[in-house]
Amino acid sequence: MFYISTIVQAKTKSKIKSSYSVVKRVKHGLKLAVVPHAKNDYRPHLVRRYGLLAIFFVVIGLQLGYNGVTTGNVLGRQSDITINSLLYQTNLERAKADKSPLKLNEKLDKAAYLKAQDMFNKQYWAHNAPDGTQPWKWFGDVGYNYNEAGENLAKNFTTTSSVMTAWMNSPEHKENVIKTDYQDVGFAVMDGNLDGKPASIIVALYGQPAEGLVAGVQTTFTGADAGQGNIWTQFAVAAQSMTPALMGGLALIAVAIIVAAYAHAYRSKLPKKLRQSWYRHHGLYKVAGLLSFGVVLILMYGGGQI
Repeated sequence: MFYISTIVQAKTKSKIKSSYSVVKRVKHGLKLAVVPHAKNDYRPHLVRRYGLLAIFFVVIGLQLGYNGVTTGNVLGRQSDITINSLLYQTNLERAKADKSPLKLNEKLDKAAYLKAQDMFNKQYWAHNAPDGTQPWKWFGDVGYNYNEAGENLAKNFTTTSSVMTAWMNSPEHKENVIKTDYQDVGFAVMDGNLDGKPASIIVALYGQPAEGLVAGVQTTFTGADAGQGNIWTQFAVAAQSMTPALMGGLALIAVAIIVAAYAHAYRSKLPKKLRQSWYRHHGLYKVAGLLSFGVVLILMYGGGQI
């Protein structure tokens, strides 16, 4: 019995020792990866060439993997944009501006659908079609008589809040969203191919009904010019379009930036040969490169057009 107990104790001590050894190796590896010190020549492995290459592949892999799981296509992006969510966000902005809410109008929904369909059929992205067809044509086609009407467009957004942010940061688009005279609204959200690339188009048509007028008679029509929006709008849109994969990728980049900045602080301790080469400021260069990589990723998610 004593012999068996001794064996058990010996095995337990061996396991503890083995676990301690593993922890010690992990700590040593992490120190080499992220802390500048003499054993790694004050160049942490995470921000060496192979470390940066690994970060690049992990970050891109996260984006493609997430897209594949959520959409079935590694190049696809999941969208939460619906007609009801657009109506809700529109009336939320109108409430902030002390305007009465808009009502969803079936005729305007149909007109918006016809306009989106026409853009895909004729391959254009504008208020007026290449053949000169103007937006108010669609109002007439569905028999919506109006005193005033307006149109907003959006392309390649993934969230309703990002669409609304882009519209509200554009004076012309904002005017359509919160204009006092409008009472009705219609939306269309349609996917297709535009200029040989997959595209998701949103059409919003606003109207003030006028009973007794001939269908399609144009009194006033407001169409906001298409555009990308300024850089700050693109960042705001991206912030509202971030996926868990993007946030994870940016977190990894942020860690690498901190490590690179920390390594730069130890540049005077680099081996003499390295201090006389570009490696003297390698940490600073890598901070700039990683920041640029992060900005490009963010702008990819803020690349919708209005």
